[in-house]
Amino acid sequence: MRRPRKAYTYVDDGPAIYVDSFATIRREARLDGVPTDAEKLAVRMIHGSGQVDLVDDLVIHPELVSAARTALMLGAPILTDARMVAMGITAGRLPADNPVHCFLTDPQVPDLATTWGTTRTAAAVSLWEPLLDGAVVAIGNAPTALFHLLEMILDGGPRPAAVVGCPVGFIGAAESKEALASFGTDHGIDLPFVTVRGRRGGSAMASSAINALAQEAE
Repeated sequence: MRRPRKAYTYVDDGPAIYVDSFATIRREARLDGVPTDAEKLAVRMIHGSGQVDLVDDLVIHPELVSAARTALMLGAPILTDARMVAMGITAGRLPADNPVHCFLTDPQVPDLATTWGTTRTAAAVSLWEPLLDGAVVAIGNAPTALFHLLEMILDGGPRPAAVVGCPVGFIGAAESKEALASFGTDHGIDLPFVTVRGRRGGSAMASSAINALAQEAE
């Protein structure tokens, strides 16, 4: 195969792009308000979104990093709401070959969604239950998935070790993340989490957070 004639001036050295990207984030983002142990988490989430002002909307539970990293080191599974989140998690960063699950295509899901009158993504969250105790959750797509998870916990269901709650969108995204951020205050259940206020979120942001939590190295 032949590379096409280069017509644009751009950096095409992969390692250099990686290093320069993180250096740019550290120059431009205001990281002084981020907990010390969560700085690399914030940097990776900014990298996943391309928005340095994301740091202003991050809400990070003080025990999030330690709880998630300990759980992952002990082999906890990672439960995701979307295949895009699962595919964005770098297997080589996982400390214990942690299994990554997304049950959205499980054959039970369509009937559950119809019976309950909810989205398929929310219905799929119920299939997490046997794995949920001590797991690390990553929601980057559906607000209904985050609401459903919180309702499961309130209903006496198992509690995950940590939640990355970053659903994206215009209907319910901001509200679901506010529910997560206030969950401990509202219900007396201390749940380590990271979220981003407002409509922003997405699979890349959620998987970037997991990649940061999985390994200290930037």
